[in-house]
Amino acid sequence: MQKTCMEQQLEGLHAKKGFICDMDGVIYHGDRLLPGVPEFVGWLQREKKRFIFLTNSSERAPRELQQKLERMGLDVDESHFYTSALATASFLKHQAPGCSVYVIGEPGLVGALYDAGMTMNDINPDYVVFGETRAYGYEKVERAIRLVLGGAKLIGTNPDLTAPGENGIVPACSALIAPIELATGRKAYYIGKPNPLMMRHAVRRLGTDADDTVIVGDRMDTDVLSGIEAGIDTTLVLSGVTSCKSLEQFSYRPHYILRGVGDIPPKA
Repeated sequence: MQKTCMEQQLEGLHAKKGFICDMDGVIYHGDRLLPGVPEFVGWLQREKKRFIFLTNSSERAPRELQQKLERMGLDVDESHFYTSALATASFLKHQAPGCSVYVIGEPGLVGALYDAGMTMNDINPDYVVFGETRAYGYEKVERAIRLVLGGAKLIGTNPDLTAPGENGIVPACSALIAPIELATGRKAYYIGKPNPLMMRHAVRRLGTDADDTVIVGDRMDTDVLSGIEAGIDTTLVLSGVTSCKSLEQFSYRPHYILRGVGDIPPKA
């Protein structure tokens, strides 16, 4: 049977040995699995592709992400997950071993920092570390402002302004940290994509060459930009925050544009 133009274009993608996949807007929205995901994950496993779920979200630990997918019917080992919380903890461990931190974030971030040897300090910490949180409040922001003005360095787990939720777009780390930046005049250093730190960690874990690796994501300003700057092929899926119309505002393009990850596996 003659192959369609789309199938011919995707042959290069199918040949990749390593897949770096975003999660929010690619695999799920909130607690809702996106169409075609079981088929995509099944294909990765059957073809023995090396893959890692690389998420800018810092809320959950890898085990929690593994269990979340398990509740959705996907069996993926915990070793396939890497988060901006882990990347932030690794960064601080190498920058200032044993430093103290004031954290605004969820257990995934706090646990990663503890495991990397950091101590919690709300009086005179070395760093204020900010990640996504649903316990966002004025008192925490006010304290963070005082600590940064007092000399603490400001770290953000990722630069995302928004994230896809079950009921639409929700504010993400960069939007939530903005009051601290504005009030202090200090710009946070963001660890997550498109910071090359995240991509280096992911590629190192995969053990693949850049030419044999592709990143799959829903954001032009993080996922696609990360891949371009790392010399890795990029696949944009339109199941998250990016639409065809919004592509026009960017001066760079992904290698592939698909409706979702369900378009990746070869059709029977």
